[in-house]
Amino acid sequence: MAPKLKASKPAAVLSAEEIAWVRGMVIYEDEHILVLNKPSGLSSQGGRGQVHTLDELMWAFAKSSGNRPRLVHRLDRDTSGVILTGKTKPAAGFLGKALMGRRFKKTYRAIVAPGAPQPPTGTIETPLRRDEQGREAFMRICEPDHPDAETAKTLYRTVAQSPEAALLELQPHTGRMHQLRVHLASIGRPIAGDARYGGALMLAGEPVARLMLHAAALEFPHPEGGVRRIEAPEPDDMRLLAERLFAKA
Repeated sequence: MAPKLKASKPAAVLSAEEIAWVRGMVIYEDEHILVLNKPSGLSSQGGRGQVHTLDELMWAFAKSSGNRPRLVHRLDRDTSGVILTGKTKPAAGFLGKALMGRRFKKTYRAIVAPGAPQPPTGTIETPLRRDEQGREAFMRICEPDHPDAETAKTLYRTVAQSPEAALLELQPHTGRMHQLRVHLASIGRPIAGDARYGGALMLAGEPVARLMLHAAALEFPHPEGGVRRIEAPEPDDMRLLAERLFAKA
């Protein structure tokens, strides 16, 4: 369980519990990059109503010079999984340019309901638009000629299925806000636990307490050359739910 984070930034005022918690997220490190397995419920960076974030916790890795790892990309608050940081300004700049150049390959896993999509493997290319409602922001599907339309492309593949739900592997080729969530909802298979976009809140006879979406792998060019692929194991609650749903599939 996440410790109660302080609203301050420098590492000197992070508690030992906070420092141990964020260091426990590390799944890969070298002199250029630090990769973490972010838990669900932790915001990547500040936003509306977000005070305590992974970005603030990066002070736990700060050097005596005050330099700390910089987040290269973000995950939604309720999405778990691989998140990449650059340990130096040149590394972060290199990775940021690679991200903008769409040289990252992201792979997610999601539990959706009811059952598998049809066809079980396919591509969704429905455009999306941002919809502001007070302090909340949503994404909506829209027609390509809508003035606010943004192109969006998601590849999906069914990994396991039952009459009640399916486990999907997803690869977004664009990075729109809530893209995977809205695209899957648009084909009648919203992600379990996604109350915002109509996801099932009960599966296998038990409540689904959170969004069942996990950033399982990230492939990216490394600052030293070559390509690295880092994988993050699924959190226990998602793994156990999948076992209950698909054990007999």
